[in-house]
Amino acid sequence: MNTTPSSTLHLTSTRTSDGITEHEAPGHGDRSRPDQQVDAARRVPAAGERALVLAGAGSAGNAWEIGVIAGLFEAGLDVTQPDLTIGTSAGSTAAAQITSATQPAELLAAILAAETPPRTAPAGSDGGRARIMEAANMMEKTSAIIAAAENPADMRRRMGAAALETDPAAHSSAQKKWRATVAARLPSQHWPQRPMLIVAVDADTGEPVVFDRHSGVDLVDAVAASTSNGSPYSIGDRRYINGGYRRNENADLAAGYARVLVLSPFGGRTRHPLDWGMQLATQIDELRARGSRVETIFPDSNSENMFGANAMDLSLRPHAARAGYNQGRALAEQLTEFWC
Repeated sequence: MNTTPSSTLHLTSTRTSDGITEHEAPGHGDRSRPDQQVDAARRVPAAGERALVLAGAGSAGNAWEIGVIAGLFEAGLDVTQPDLTIGTSAGSTAAAQITSATQPAELLAAILAAETPPRTAPAGSDGGRARIMEAANMMEKTSAIIAAAENPADMRRRMGAAALETDPAAHSSAQKKWRATVAARLPSQHWPQRPMLIVAVDADTGEPVVFDRHSGVDLVDAVAASTSNGSPYSIGDRRYINGGYRRNENADLAAGYARVLVLSPFGGRTRHPLDWGMQLATQIDELRARGSRVETIFPDSNSENMFGANAMDLSLRPHAARAGYNQGRALAEQLTEFWC
């Protein structure tokens, strides 16, 4: 999962004071066949009405997205049944959660009711200082890789190679634990009938991979691959790393859809060089060129500080969820005409 500190991100999108920006336009394979998994994006109709894009930003980002969606729902706007859902990293968890039969209010209540360790928890405790330090170390390592890379493809190959350096024994243990963690977060372990894309990157080749319900990959494994951080996640004989290394939000996969709603906990910012075109602003330009209207919801000024180096801090989840909920309720009326 992404753990980018806001101080190192390049802001490339304009945000209004309430955290919403509109951009209008004028006019998925068995487990050993990554080529078929990539084809998941091509199986989605080239045109549709509504697409929901959920980007990554650690455990805090997932909670914020659930909060926003619950707030919208509470205020009368249901965005949980679009014609296409795209989930990346922590957003892939949110995508799987909201497309299950579980109501947004239940998902929000589970976050608020969960016991999380205090931020001053002893080193080594789940969600405590050790987790935050691990995220900071990963940030430093990946920032060096980005700085050394020539282009996005080179960066993905380098990221994959670094992940594959993980000790095999440690990787096996970590994978079992991570799969169990992801499974516990999903209300349903079945792919939804409506199209949903989960984005990852092949660690061996650096090639982007897009999973859907026809890819021959369990939903839990697809989400675990998209959210992998540090060590790669194995599915069959293939190994995968975080889907955010394809592009930050992967909103471009919704090209051709009439209305695209993007939830970006990082506010459309990126750590990558702007000339690489990884940032949300470039993706929006591409969507506009295909005739899409796009709305983006970013954290407001009261909560954006949670989506930096501390995005992996589990103790921030209730705060992020409440902030998202308040934003969702406030924005529902403004978004209703767009979405409905």
